Amino acid sequence: MSTNGKLVIFSAPSGAGKTTIVKHLLTKFPDLEFSISATTRAPRGDEENDKAYHFISKEEFLHLIAKKQFVEFEEVYSGTFYGTLRTEIERIWKKGKTVIFDIDVEGGLHLKRKYDGQALAIFVQPPSLAVLKERLVGRGTDSEEKLQERFAKAEKELNYAPRFDIILKNHDLQTACEEAEQLVRDFIS
Repeated sequence: MSTNGKLVIFSAPSGAGKTTIVKHLLTKFPDLEFSISATTRAPRGDEENDKAYHFISKEEFLHLIAKKQFVEFEEVYSGTFYGTLRTEIERIWKKGKTVIFDIDVEGGLHLKRKYDGQALAIFVQPPSLAVLKERLVGRGTDSEEKLQERFAKAEKELNYAPRFDIILKNHDLQTACEEAEQLVRDFIS
């Protein structure tokens, strides 16, 4: 079974559970491979370069934009860029695998448009904005200012949900993971 040319996109506001769901799927499907995004932000906690992200300088990022090396990119927060390198998708497709993304909402929509017909775009919806705020505060990784920025962005992003192929409600993580497994299984088989 060749899965060459397919993309599975998981997007959600920060704290909705998309990263946890994607990590779960990677343990269940050997034909999936994670697309590592490039970013100008500093590593958090024990994040490793070229595993969590390709951590690069803002100058290098802008240089790669100029050379049209990104299939999508954006300045997610002021001065902080994220993007998907064309070479990253090609690297995974060359192995005959399906690319899986854990990506912010606007990036996910860019990919869905660009790879229309080859992509399954899933929006992970948190139970509520209040729960989302609790999760973000509970992480303990962000300053108060950064949290406010994330909350404002999340409110805006929740409005984009209908533009995705599927809205996956994450009220219960176990259930959301099982539903995600079924969606991915149906798409890649």
